Amino acid sequence: MAERIEDIAVAMVAPGKGLLAADESTSTIKKRFDSINLTSTEDSRRDYREMLFRADDAMKNYISGVILYEETLFQKAKDGTSLADLIKAAGSIPGIKVDTGAKPMVNFPGETITEGLDGLGERLARYYEAGARFAKWRGVIAVSDVLPTRGSLRANAQALARYAALCQAAGIVPIVEPEVLMDGAPGTHSIDRSEEVTEWTLRTTFEELAEARVSLEGMILKPSMVIDGKNARKASVAEVAERTVRVLKRTVPSAVPGIAFLSGGQSSEEATAHLSAMNTYDLPWKLTFSYGRALQATALAAWGGKPENVAAGQRAFTHRARMNGLAALGNWKADLEKAA
Repeated sequence: MAERIEDIAVAMVAPGKGLLAADESTSTIKKRFDSINLTSTEDSRRDYREMLFRADDAMKNYISGVILYEETLFQKAKDGTSLADLIKAAGSIPGIKVDTGAKPMVNFPGETITEGLDGLGERLARYYEAGARFAKWRGVIAVSDVLPTRGSLRANAQALARYAALCQAAGIVPIVEPEVLMDGAPGTHSIDRSEEVTEWTLRTTFEELAEARVSLEGMILKPSMVIDGKNARKASVAEVAERTVRVLKRTVPSAVPGIAFLSGGQSSEEATAHLSAMNTYDLPWKLTFSYGRALQATALAAWGGKPENVAAGQRAFTHRARMNGLAALGNWKADLEKAA
């Protein structure tokens, strides 16, 4: 029986579960490994990700899907099992990052446009064959007193919509990720400005998704939270939750099955606290997580690149996955962190 993208999308936001973003590019994972003095090689990248995917408790109970970098989708674990099969064996869904990165946008100083649409249809067919059932594309929206411009915002929304339509044609659920940067330069914008830009971004994105005839039932939205700039942080957890929910209710149609937030520069615990606070509201869609650093930072530090620390790394990852699983149900409490 053919798999329906609508069913896959619903499974991706199953109650108490969320997505592990393990799709760091080779240059990004090198930076992460530099922090633990580990050389980034194909093998060390494989070992690190295999450690996460073999953390059975985390993967079976709290992780609905894993976003992979292309290299990882085709890699095999030490024992010869494909990493995609490891993920499937844990009852989780393999996914793939398909954009080729944000590049400076000509005539738009300080803004970027994400590339990767050329040949995407053929690539998606190959990824489907390798087991991927959802994909991710990130549009990066700079925010300041004068940015974003309408031209850049519209161009990024159109690229997201074209990507989403190609995914659905290939039987793959698109994760639509328009990220309003919290930590872009100068990062001094107020939460009012963040709310204004996030609302404008989401409104524009859904206009373009409609123009491209994308099925809302077969997609997941991956937005940033409404949060003040990295160098101006003062909003409380309650305020971030209230403003984010308000913007989502104004812009995201209820036909979308779920919203999986990015953590975007927040600390691990902050990202969990914000998500949990939002899940105390009455919402038309599932709200969950699609975290990279906020799920992995403590695991990476505990592992430190040493085989004898694999169990410690898995415990750290499982703890963060469990905390975020609770947050996806609105049940996280700060004292659960202390208990660990």
